[in-house]
Amino acid sequence: MIMDKVNSLMTAYRAGELGGEKMPEHENPGLEPGCRLNYMYFTLPMALNYQRNSYVLWECANRMFREHPEVFDSAAICAMDEQNLKDILVKYKVAIQPNKQPIIWKTLCQTVENELAGDIRNLFRRNDFSAEKIKEYIRTHKKFFPYLGGNKICNYWLYVMEQYTDVRFIDRENISVAPDTHVIQASVKLGIISQEESVGSNVQQITAQRWRELLKDTDLSPIDMHTPLWLWSRGKFSVKL
Repeated sequence: MIMDKVNSLMTAYRAGELGGEKMPEHENPGLEPGCRLNYMYFTLPMALNYQRNSYVLWECANRMFREHPEVFDSAAICAMDEQNLKDILVKYKVAIQPNKQPIIWKTLCQTVENELAGDIRNLFRRNDFSAEKIKEYIRTHKKFFPYLGGNKICNYWLYVMEQYTDVRFIDRENISVAPDTHVIQASVKLGIISQEESVGSNVQQITAQRWRELLKDTDLSPIDMHTPLWLWSRGKFSVKL
């Protein structure tokens, strides 16, 4: 049964048998979990996390924070010269698309300042700490949340926020699995989706839906599977279930 394999995977993960690899976001300045700046630290780089090595991105972000913490402050960014922002983001290799990505960074900061009263924590408060309400708000205001509004990254972002800030969601079961390459490959290995489905244009939606169906009425939420699946795939499935 697939669920037996899922339970075996979770047991291996909890026992540290999947390599004990730290996730990319573990690279952070260790701020107070509940502080405004900590929420910003785990939001802004996330919006630039596509088609690149996640470990390198977060290493660069942490290095940049230590020398330029003001770049993570929405008010400071809104007042900052655009060329200055671009120079900093490019210098630390946080932005690898020098024209597009600084605009994404600034747009998010403008959203925080203009729509959320200067505090991204208000996004969570105003939506009653409901993951589903937050996702709906972001979908409805997608232009204010460039890239972060994508289905895959939005769910993963909520997961990261739960891991590294003090936010707690009343409906974490509504944070769907974030089907990146490793999660998709692991889902194929488990038989959640087929090899044919894994190369289809709607693979992300199919993967998320299958995990929702499989874990319904269990003690696991779909997003609980992200790290075990990711590590298992990254370790080339060396742990046999």
